[in-house]
Amino acid sequence: MARLPVHTVETAPEAAKPRVEAALKANGFIPNLIGVLANAPEALAFYQEVGKLNAANSLTPGEVEVVQIIAAKTNECGFCVAGHTKIATLKKLLSEKGVQASRNLNPAEFDDAKLAALAAFTQAVMAKKGAVSDAELQAFLDAGYNKQQSVEVVMGVALATLCNYTNNLAQTDINPELRDYA
Repeated sequence: MARLPVHTVETAPEAAKPRVEAALKANGFIPNLIGVLANAPEALAFYQEVGKLNAANSLTPGEVEVVQIIAAKTNECGFCVAGHTKIATLKKLLSEKGVQASRNLNPAEFDDAKLAALAAFTQAVMAKKGAVSDAELQAFLDAGYNKQQSVEVVMGVALATLCNYTNNLAQTDINPELRDYA
């Protein structure tokens, strides 16, 4: 059971209700993360707006999911690991091997060298709080990414950190719709 309220459309603060309703409409259910973020309407707005920006960046949708799964796994957020595994799997954004490599935090397991470089770079960004070495940045660039995308990885990690830390704080239960991907 979560340590913070998990709001529904009916119980959410007025400022959060439209965003909770939008999540229900988009997903067919209210992810418990949304219900928890509704405790702070500005945090929910931040999550949804930065999420849109993150989805519109120059990384492919599969690359975005690599960053999100690695961040969630690194931050020990089972809820977000499950959610992003479901997205990557059902939308076929990553191969099964790519999903497992991300979940295992093991770039060597990827069947795609470019995704392996992204995974390694994401892990370095997280481990070093952004202060990656010149060699780590260069390996990312040499894999076919660009400097804009290095900042987009940081943006993805920042978004994931809000979600992961909020779930860890709240001890958010994984929705039944996500449990098969936990």
